[in-house]
Amino acid sequence: MGSCGTWAWQELLVLLSSLLWLWADSAQPTPPGPTPNPGPQLKFRLAGYPRKHNEGRVEVFYNDEWGTICDDDFTLANAHVLCRHLGFVAAAGWAHSAKYGKGVGRIWLDNVNCAGGEKSIGDCKHRGWGNSDCSHEEDAGVVCKDERIPGFKDSNVIESEQSHVEEVRLRPVVSGARRQLPVSEGIVEVRYKDGWAQICDEGWDSRNSHVVCGMMGFPAEKKVNRNFYKLFSERQQLNYRLHSVSCTGTEVHLSMCAFEFYRGNASAACRAGMPAVVSCVPGPLFTTANGHKKKQRQQQQGQQRIRLKGGAKVGEGRVEVLKSSEWGTICDDRWNLLSASVVCRELGFGSAKEALTGARMGQGTGPIHMNEVQCLGTEKSLWSCPFKNITQEDCKHTEDAAVRCNIPYMGYETLIRLSGGRSRFEGRVEGALGAGEGAQPHWGLVCGEGWGTLEAMVACRQLGLGFANHGLQETWYWDASNVTEMVLSGVKCAGHEMSLSHCQHHGTSLNCRNTGTRFAAGVICSETASDLLLHAPLVQETAYIEDRPLHMLYCAAEENCLASSARLANWPYGHRRLLRFSSQIHNNGRADFRPKAGRHSWVWHECHRHYHSMDIFTHYDILTPNGTKVAEGHKASFCLEDTECEE
Repeated sequence: MGSCGTWAWQELLVLLSSLLWLWADSAQPTPPGPTPNPGPQLKFRLAGYPRKHNEGRVEVFYNDEWGTICDDDFTLANAHVLCRHLGFVAAAGWAHSAKYGKGVGRIWLDNVNCAGGEKSIGDCKHRGWGNSDCSHEEDAGVVCKDERIPGFKDSNVIESEQSHVEEVRLRPVVSGARRQLPVSEGIVEVRYKDGWAQICDEGWDSRNSHVVCGMMGFPAEKKVNRNFYKLFSERQQLNYRLHSVSCTGTEVHLSMCAFEFYRGNASAACRAGMPAVVSCVPGPLFTTANGHKKKQRQQQQGQQRIRLKGGAKVGEGRVEVLKSSEWGTICDDRWNLLSASVVCRELGFGSAKEALTGARMGQGTGPIHMNEVQCLGTEKSLWSCPFKNITQEDCKHTEDAAVRCNIPYMGYETLIRLSGGRSRFEGRVEGALGAGEGAQPHWGLVCGEGWGTLEAMVACRQLGLGFANHGLQETWYWDASNVTEMVLSGVKCAGHEMSLSHCQHHGTSLNCRNTGTRFAAGVICSETASDLLLHAPLVQETAYIEDRPLHMLYCAAEENCLASSARLANWPYGHRRLLRFSSQIHNNGRADFRPKAGRHSWVWHECHRHYHSMDIFTHYDILTPNGTKVAEGHKASFCLEDTECEE
């Protein structure tokens, strides 16, 4: 028994000695080993125009895809880290608001916060890779000190000038097409240094044309008369930059295709070819022939099973699809540019600029019809793409998918302008008349009579300034312009038009009772809109139809609670058929609920003996399945100030 116990103690002492030796050995300093791989290898490049070699828009290659960095919370410390990535010793400055042009594809980083000493931009604080609430209008750029880091290995830096195509355009050569918008046919040119260069068409096919047309905002391409352009090119001095372009047809930008650059003397290039030429088919909204446009619109309305909602500009919004006679949204799981481009082209736009996730264009209502949509990019309709049906646990409306599409340049923003405001988002609306080719436009005011939110929506959209906060009928406080003549009156918009010229108006027969400059129309625009969400089930649950005699509706009429057609009724005889319901509007953001009209414009109503601002803040329209309005209603701001108030 004793010998057995002695042996056990000896074994325990040996074990303790081994543990002490291991601890002492681990406490000794060891030479540094190889750094573990932090994740996907990052590559960087400077892009954009105009720029020098040490400045530009920063683009990051992450997860096999190029993307940009948002300028939110951007600082010089961030720029220092990025410039070192690019092989420069430090940053001299940085740029916001896409100074070097807007990128394409993903926005990889947002709200980046570096201390300045980090070895990688990935070590800085940020929202997470691919998690952003920005658009490419907020792409960040850097200006690096023109001094290279000694011995810097540039394996992670891509020189944009040699391997990246930035801007692409169609140059029309037919005499009539030069003055016509949109430009849908011409020679394909790419930006090179301070000018433009051509692409050799050797090996060029319809898939390449499909990509270029998508970039220009067109859904499809068509055959072009090469013989005409061949004769034209023989008489021109051309500067070829690219050749051997090979696209699959699903790319959203020519830079994503395979191609090669000419080296050295490009003037001797493309001996057996000619400049690449494309001809594109405009979508219904952009067809120049009115009769053809009307026919296309009718065809589109008859078969429309997809739409965009919630966007301030044409070609952007939350994607909604029609299933079993009910509109619903799409969950953003696996949502990407391929699927977004199918949506854009189906609606008559070009390829997608951005595939947005996280309800960036507002939350929808009702069902969510699709999840994990996985298009190849060649489909004619989103319904042809594989997708999963939704269960209630899969997705919420906070995950609604949205798109921003390429649209053709129409030049609408040059036809009106704002003057006198405190910022570029507000001011008196001035319109341009008689602006022919090479002629100076004649600027004039827009009559404020009847001007409201719908008209302001169109004006803000036309200027690319987002949503309309307010449409103003008096602008005496913005009287800073020397423009005094009224040139447009009777403007009445439906709200969806792309230009004020598309709205109803008096044309050359000006009819404005108050022609003084103080009664000119004005707008206040906003890049963002209040995130308000209608509780649709409550409307459905409480709706009923009621016939009410006109003599019981005097107060409703006095306070402008009835549709405009009520003014034509034979008061007090007869009746009105009303659709009555309760409604709730949830404020998911931080919007104020208060009238924008000043006290001087409040209206006293004897019926209920209090003031109203008469600001209409909600419109209710009854539509047929094809979108035709058959009845209208609205809510205006109610009691503002009583003669007696109960505390």
